[in-house]
Amino acid sequence: MSKASRTDRRSPAPHVADSHELIRVHGARVNNLRDVSVEIPKRRLTVFTGVSGSGKSSLVFGTIAAESQRLINETYSAFVQGFMPSLARPEVDVLEGLTTAIVVDQQRLGADPRSTVGTATDANAMLRILFSRLGQPQIGSPNAYSFNVPSVRASGAITVERGARKTVRASFSRTGGMCPRCEGRGSVSDIDLTQLFDASKSLAEGAITVPGYTSDAHWTTRVFTESGFLDPQKPIRRYTKKEMHDFLYREPTKVKINGINLTYEGLVPKIQKSMLSKDRDALQPHLRAFVDRAVTFTDCPECGGTRLSEAARSSRIGALSIADACALQITDLADWVRGLAEPSVAPLLTALGRTLDSFVEIGLGYLSLDRPSGTLSGGEAQRVKMIRHLGSALTDTTYVFDEPTTGLHPHDIQRMNELLLRLRDKGNTVLVVEHKPETIAIADHVVDLGPGAGSGGGTVCFEGTVEGLRAGGTVTGRHLDDRAAVKEKVRTPTGALEIRGASTHNLREVDVDVPLGVLVVVTGVAGSGKSSLVHGSLVKGPAGAGAGVVSVDQGAIRGSRRSNPATYTGLLDPIRKAFAKANGVKPALFSANSEGACPNCNGAGVVFTDLAMMAGVATTCEECEGKRFEASVLDHHLGGRDISEVLAMSVDEAAAFFADGEARTPAAHAVLARLADVGLGYLTLGQPLTTLSGGERQRLKLATHMGEKGGIYVLDEPTAGLHLADVEQLLGLLDRLVDAGKSVIVVEHHQAVMAHADWIIDLGPGAGHHGGRVVFEGTPADLVAARSTLTGEHLAAYVGG
Repeated sequence: MSKASRTDRRSPAPHVADSHELIRVHGARVNNLRDVSVEIPKRRLTVFTGVSGSGKSSLVFGTIAAESQRLINETYSAFVQGFMPSLARPEVDVLEGLTTAIVVDQQRLGADPRSTVGTATDANAMLRILFSRLGQPQIGSPNAYSFNVPSVRASGAITVERGARKTVRASFSRTGGMCPRCEGRGSVSDIDLTQLFDASKSLAEGAITVPGYTSDAHWTTRVFTESGFLDPQKPIRRYTKKEMHDFLYREPTKVKINGINLTYEGLVPKIQKSMLSKDRDALQPHLRAFVDRAVTFTDCPECGGTRLSEAARSSRIGALSIADACALQITDLADWVRGLAEPSVAPLLTALGRTLDSFVEIGLGYLSLDRPSGTLSGGEAQRVKMIRHLGSALTDTTYVFDEPTTGLHPHDIQRMNELLLRLRDKGNTVLVVEHKPETIAIADHVVDLGPGAGSGGGTVCFEGTVEGLRAGGTVTGRHLDDRAAVKEKVRTPTGALEIRGASTHNLREVDVDVPLGVLVVVTGVAGSGKSSLVHGSLVKGPAGAGAGVVSVDQGAIRGSRRSNPATYTGLLDPIRKAFAKANGVKPALFSANSEGACPNCNGAGVVFTDLAMMAGVATTCEECEGKRFEASVLDHHLGGRDISEVLAMSVDEAAAFFADGEARTPAAHAVLARLADVGLGYLTLGQPLTTLSGGERQRLKLATHMGEKGGIYVLDEPTAGLHLADVEQLLGLLDRLVDAGKSVIVVEHHQAVMAHADWIIDLGPGAGHHGGRVVFEGTPADLVAARSTLTGEHLAAYVGG
């Protein structure tokens, strides 16, 4: 035997490059993490679990993913970094073994009126190119098929400075696909003028009734009264035709008031720009109420709601225009694309077909490309973001997912699990924040944080295999195999809401009676029509009109670092009044966003130093020491505490503080009791909303809406972001609401909530045009016994029936 062959038989020494098999985190202190140290295996599926608020997102997103993205940004030049968001280094001692991180979180897609499923992915761009090549008649470039591009034409003289300067005539034109009437929004607004002003009054008497335009406002009304176009003393009903046009519709015109140059504009275009061009849900509550009262939105009569110009709608491939193609269900659109045999655009058809197949594979085949992105649920938005990664050939990448099973029926969770495993098997590291036992069960490695939430969490309770977690005795381990039993005895309804002929979106003339006075669960696979039935027919439809419906949807809580649970819930108002009354001063002194703010940091508690393309530095304010109030405000006390000490209390501490004694404030105590009811007793009143987890925000929203007066509560997936242990507490809350005489209707996939219901309405049998029908109505026990639907099969398996 040769020497060479003997050498080949020996095991080679491991290469030093192969020793980096772990992502090491030591001493992480982001948000509530307490010097957390973990070692995460690469090229494996690791699930991070723990009760809501235990620190999962702080570790995965705020530490690992944030540092990976920061290091990638630093590879660009300083010039390029100036255009990118500046990221600070997470508070952690050591981070080793990081790879490029692709983050797929649950942040809602932009709710801009012109944003759709097609524009949020690459599908619309490829479809526009396809029509610009094959569409008949030919109308122009891909821009001619885009509802975000207006047509532009210009001509005139230009000066060319090349050699001898000369002036030449030039013209320019660009053909866009935007409908000129609705400007690509698909709908037009009809404003009820009687809601804008009181015709019997003059401007000086406060005729304008739009929020923010009252007579005591400053520049908003002075522009109208002192512009010179209108007589401020004349009642509006006596205006001439020209005066009424100037008041309501005048184009922007420069005016000078008290030596200051301002722009005068008619009231209607002013409102359209300040309120109607924004996402309705982003408006403040009083502005939203005004828009709902004064404005009616209807499909654009010119484009029929397609958003496209007449030329774009006239160009067709076969029988379909681009508007028709975008309106098709994606499963049908994928079949149509596969039927186009055109060698000249073969690479484009292949790429477009692959993108559309990804929609179907991830369980979103029931959507259409013209679906507004703002109407997608959190789970749907997350899966739309995942589409571009499905066919990626990248390996040794870290994929970070935030509860990817949110909004998924148990039938669809298996498909999501297969996707996560496929990404791992390509050689990628997959990190998943998750509560669902079905996804925890497929993990190679589990990191369980806790033991509690907020200040009671932030430590690693367990690290290892799923089997080890079950035997570990942690909160998650104890609840992992929990199975709720179907109710033996259900409540008796006190009445019913009749829904007749519901046809919103994919509903097929649905007739159903929703029982009142009981806990009703509306379920079905994703895309079966649950939200269309509940929100389209019950919350906004005739069935719920006048019934006192309180709707808690999945809309994101918006708030800056100045917002906190006390400001969001309205708790701070009675607290400020109580302090003011006890000390004989104004309530505004006890607001860090108003008169009581520390002058050095403007009530932020920290001073921010902008370092251009480098991460800005936030240092605790030296004047107020982070308390946010000026020193004189802190001299005022209530029950022996100043306002900063009250805001530093937890909900439970504050509930006891405001319950009796000198500080007794019933209005504040009522809000605090609701916060404790939803399991947020550990939150501090002044904790910035930006630091709350998804589950905490969901429950904060629920607690706020519980204060509204109404007989029917409609909750949209209230278990989103909730740990298995938290679901038990939620079920107790739902029971208390029903026992107090309320009717509770829940859109939900969680089997524990289904088993706990008094009545189930199951929609299906499939998604999109395969759904839209009621396939079961009855008690959970009847659904389990019948096993006639997908929901019935999974619920029976869950309860062991």
